[in-house]
Amino acid sequence: MEQLVDVIIVGGGPAGLNAALVLGRSRKNVLVIDEELPRNRVTKESHGFLTRDGVTPATFRQIAREQISVYPSVQFVKDTVIRATGQDGDFEMTTIQGNTYRGKKILFATGMKDRPLAIAGLQEVYGKSAFVCPYCDGWELRDQPLALIVSGGMALHLAKTISGWTDQFTICTHGTEDWSEEEKEELEQHHIPIVTSLIQQIQSEAGMVKQIVFEDGTSLACTGIFFAPELEAGSEVPQMLGCELADTGMIIVDEFGKTNITGVYSAGDSASRKYQVVAAASMGSMAAISINSELLEKAWQSKVIR
Repeated sequence: MEQLVDVIIVGGGPAGLNAALVLGRSRKNVLVIDEELPRNRVTKESHGFLTRDGVTPATFRQIAREQISVYPSVQFVKDTVIRATGQDGDFEMTTIQGNTYRGKKILFATGMKDRPLAIAGLQEVYGKSAFVCPYCDGWELRDQPLALIVSGGMALHLAKTISGWTDQFTICTHGTEDWSEEEKEELEQHHIPIVTSLIQQIQSEAGMVKQIVFEDGTSLACTGIFFAPELEAGSEVPQMLGCELADTGMIIVDEFGKTNITGVYSAGDSASRKYQVVAAASMGSMAAISINSELLEKAWQSKVIR
């Protein structure tokens, strides 16, 4: 594609889709390049988004695309961006299929990716009875016996959070104890059971966890799991343009989604640790408004009679 579009959005999750909607309504020519492999595809339902609570991630994206299709200036391409060059006003994207696209502005909505799950049996239950966010899936596991696979300061934080849904939970550190004495003492004061043995295997049936078996021969019966995932950046392309990253791989942006590179924006999980569908969509909207404002300002100045 030799045409220079106004905005190229890389990623078609909630952030990218909401940005496309706002920009489409702003009469901007937008190209969304999406590999269609969202991180939440393992889950049965998405929660916490008003009017869409409980829909599948696939349904959410389908409805979004149907609504965006009303605006003909937004186009979608299923592909993966592997290279980016250029500068504000004329960026060039190269994809894994060998296609080239040009855009005045770029919005990276590439999210984060899960690193391989190292615990045997965890992959089989992930998204079915093992989750990472109590706000997304805690209601479905309310008042049930749960295991929290987590350690360190995150263990105390998750324990406090999950206590809003159930008081039947056990912390499983999987052999790691990197918390402070104060954190451990606080957990003990609240009589939170802690298992420090390495996990040998998570046993389940049809994706529903039955018990956790430890290497010391003991086991823990439970009906659900919450765990702290290990994440990495959803794409390495922002680095090619010089985008500043945090130690977590997250793209550093300001309140409007601007990166340190002029003309390059990011929104959603790739630029935030909130990891909420509604939060990602909100960031996409704010970034789109900022992008549109920049494009309008340039067009406005170009019409000045000198």
